[in-house]
Amino acid sequence: MKRITEQIASELGVQPEQVTAAISLLDEGATVPFIARYRKEKTQGLDDAELRQLETRLIYLRELEERRQQVLASISKQGKLTAELERDLLTAETKTRLEDLYLPFRPKRRTKAQLAREAGLEPLALALLDSPDLQPESAAVVYVDVEKGVADIQSALEGARQILMERFSEDAELVGRLRDYLWENGILRSTLIDGKAQQAAKFADYFDYAEAIRKIPSHRALALFRGRGEGFLRLDLEIDQAVDEISVCERLIAQRVGVEARGRAADEWLWKTVSWAWKIKIFTHLDLELKMRLREAAEAEAIRVFGSNIRDLLLAAPAGNLTILGLDPGLRTGVKVAVVDNTCKVVATSTIYPHAPKRQWDQAIAELAQLSKKYGVSLVSIGNGTASRETDKLVADLIKRHPDLKLKKLVTSEAGASVYSASELASRELPDLDVSLRGAVSIARRVQDPLAELVKIEPKAIGVGQYQHDVNQTELGRTLDNVVEDCVNRVGVDLNTASVALLSRVSGISQIQARNIVSYRDENGSFKNRNALLDVPRVGAKSYEQAAGFLRVIGGDNPLDASAVHPEAYPVVERILAYAGRPVSAVLGDVAYLRRLEPKDFTDDQFGIPTVSDIIQELEKPGRDPRGEFKTVNFQDGIEKISDLTPGMVLEGVVTNVTNFGAFVDIGVHQDGLVHISAMSHEYVKDPRNLVKAGDLIKVSVLDVDPERQRIALSMRLDERGDRPVAKAERQSQPATGRGRGAQQKPARSKPEGAMAAALKGVLKRS
Repeated sequence: MKRITEQIASELGVQPEQVTAAISLLDEGATVPFIARYRKEKTQGLDDAELRQLETRLIYLRELEERRQQVLASISKQGKLTAELERDLLTAETKTRLEDLYLPFRPKRRTKAQLAREAGLEPLALALLDSPDLQPESAAVVYVDVEKGVADIQSALEGARQILMERFSEDAELVGRLRDYLWENGILRSTLIDGKAQQAAKFADYFDYAEAIRKIPSHRALALFRGRGEGFLRLDLEIDQAVDEISVCERLIAQRVGVEARGRAADEWLWKTVSWAWKIKIFTHLDLELKMRLREAAEAEAIRVFGSNIRDLLLAAPAGNLTILGLDPGLRTGVKVAVVDNTCKVVATSTIYPHAPKRQWDQAIAELAQLSKKYGVSLVSIGNGTASRETDKLVADLIKRHPDLKLKKLVTSEAGASVYSASELASRELPDLDVSLRGAVSIARRVQDPLAELVKIEPKAIGVGQYQHDVNQTELGRTLDNVVEDCVNRVGVDLNTASVALLSRVSGISQIQARNIVSYRDENGSFKNRNALLDVPRVGAKSYEQAAGFLRVIGGDNPLDASAVHPEAYPVVERILAYAGRPVSAVLGDVAYLRRLEPKDFTDDQFGIPTVSDIIQELEKPGRDPRGEFKTVNFQDGIEKISDLTPGMVLEGVVTNVTNFGAFVDIGVHQDGLVHISAMSHEYVKDPRNLVKAGDLIKVSVLDVDPERQRIALSMRLDERGDRPVAKAERQSQPATGRGRGAQQKPARSKPEGAMAAALKGVLKRS
């Protein structure tokens, strides 16, 4: 445990005692949000990002330690655990290194090498390796034994070769060195499988593509693996060849095992053994391993990107307590309508048919006007699916005909709305509504409070990732769950209005407890204070401790229950009030007074300066929402489909997805355009997320349009006024690129022979 603690502390750049405290809290069942917010004294201020990283590494290192003990026990049981091997096993820092060391001792099937050993051929193999002056055929004669399965000299030599090949391939130091060399110098090449060109059109960029394996970005790597998985692409790992057609890797093996080309009797046989060991055993294994390494790294990056986008969406600014009319557009089946009041309650639903084939335009406007007037609608939320722009026109006409209603409109992403509509959760929440109408409810509610509504939908269905269906689903689910948990607890949850889905994401609250809270609320009315939470079945002291600070009771018995101050810290507030000589109602929000206070004057053995500082900041703006200001995008009139676009247009749009190669932007034409990373700024951009995030409203110019392939290339490089593109952006425009695709890459060139010789010299010197 000490080793794990010290390693994590080194990786995070913090003190071991901070890591020890955090691990102790995690092992006691504390959640990351709770530790980050309410246990700063114990961890000396570790934030939620550091704690998440710590938690991930703790899981990995504990698994590594458990495997280490299993390996040590296995080798010890075989009677082969030397002091040197034990030292190497105890200092192995990765699972890969540990398994390399264990490989020679791992119980295995009866290999050709094992059969050769049983036939007594190991002395022959070792003799030829140690004494290359021996003539292989002459040395092998004495090992011919038909009864042992060694029929002739060639059989004896083949058995000896199998023993040496296995020996070389199980040398942990050698395999590690070869792995590092391949990762640094290998080139991954993709080629089209014959006869698949037509079906594989979407992978055209990769029909003849090559790039250094360690440099392939995650989105391209996942595209390559998807192309291979669908049977369209062949992926080959290539390495440069040194002089004389002997690869660098073969030379590394030869140097490690002491094989030289000096014209001795066994040299040629030994070199062939080295070559076969490389090509048949080691390279085959490393080829699979490095491709898996690339895939795992790409998946990890894709999951990180997906998590960042989900975080941005969940923390998008809420419209607030407005009555909203949600529209789920459709043509033949009509536009589904739902009115949600300022408490998120559904007060009316309907279906209108303004579009073909019925075209009941005037009737639709009349009905929407009647609903808006009756329920005091302030905002119309229009789903961005099929018939979205046509429905947007309808609402624009509604606003024009009825200015007295003072309506505003916006187009909202409806990703995941259909998934929610058919879910068990939606059935419980909206049992009396038809499945088709539930989508309109979701479209309205996700504007009122994106966080409260989107937590009801499986994160993968929200559609802001890159290749999210190709990655490790368990790891994706775990990461996204952590993101949702962090977002929910960062904002806080109203105990008297939150749904089961939202409550179950609160620190310390399980799904069953969330249901019990809602049932208790339904039976007993609104919670008057946080302490009443302890009356809910199955909510005990531990759950209360973890959850209370993140739950809000608005208008209850204690004003502090509407803040992020944890009930355990109320005595600190009482000391502040006693010092002020004023009631809590007079102190709350008095920024000038609170900022004059010295946190150290109110500390005690339990609560230090970090916590007291947080409490004072919370008293300044109790229950403040950390999310930004709500804004809406205005799509340009007359721009409704790709054919309406022309290069040079400057349009408003909303960022729907951010990837490592750029950002996708909805400009109101039913097909997102791509701002490639090279067109995001006049300066070099390392990470698109440094400039934009999902949900941002931005201005873009149209660079290129490809209606046939449904591709739109956009640029964020505008002039100082932001109303026209700059000439530089036009000169350096990128090809129009579709969602989730990378720009075509030029094949990587092999190093010239001189460079390879220098690389070989460096590798041999280091080894």
